[in-house]
Amino acid sequence: MGLFGKSQERNPKDMVQEWSSKLRKESYALDRQIRSIQREEEKVKRSLREAAKKNDKEICTTLAKELIRSRKAINKIYTSKAHINSVQLQMKNQLATVRVAGSLAKSTEVMQAMQALVKLPEVAAAMREMSKEMMKAGIIEEMIDETMESLEDVEEMEEEAQKEIDKVLWEITAGKLGEAPSTPMAAPAKESEGEASGVTGEVENEEDMRDMQSRLQALRS
Repeated sequence: MGLFGKSQERNPKDMVQEWSSKLRKESYALDRQIRSIQREEEKVKRSLREAAKKNDKEICTTLAKELIRSRKAINKIYTSKAHINSVQLQMKNQLATVRVAGSLAKSTEVMQAMQALVKLPEVAAAMREMSKEMMKAGIIEEMIDETMESLEDVEEMEEEAQKEIDKVLWEITAGKLGEAPSTPMAAPAKESEGEASGVTGEVENEEDMRDMQSRLQALRS
């Protein structure tokens, strides 16, 4: 008992149950965030198609960037939900540990997941607070903030951003604007010229179609 009649240490089982409850709430909040972004995304798509009909490329490019941002945001949220699910699973393991050993165990999996979660603005505040509690409880160690990016990484991101804009414009405007996703050239196989002229063209067309479909599916997911 503490100085004023209260226990100085919290029950490990109670802490794990409290963390699990908070994680569920954060996960539900992320689901609502995804639905909200998707509703706005549909509005942007309609606006982009209307701008394409008017051949307003500047507006189309701006709207394409907005679509890319929303899709990346959704992908980050899905990744964060996966991290939350990982921590929730580890909390179940912690409950089992408490029942057997009477104490919490250090977890590398929890530390890695929390390291990723504190970087997402939507859950950063709650995850930082939970991380502090977990550090005090001995589940994780002090986390290192890794936010430095090299100049080469930034330049590469800018090049990829333009490619993504072209892909989105091509997708939403049914090929009226932007550029079709390109596929890397494969080394030609050794075969006769007669076979290459007919068969190779058909194979490349089919591969191009499959590659484009997979890229579009990746953008939608």
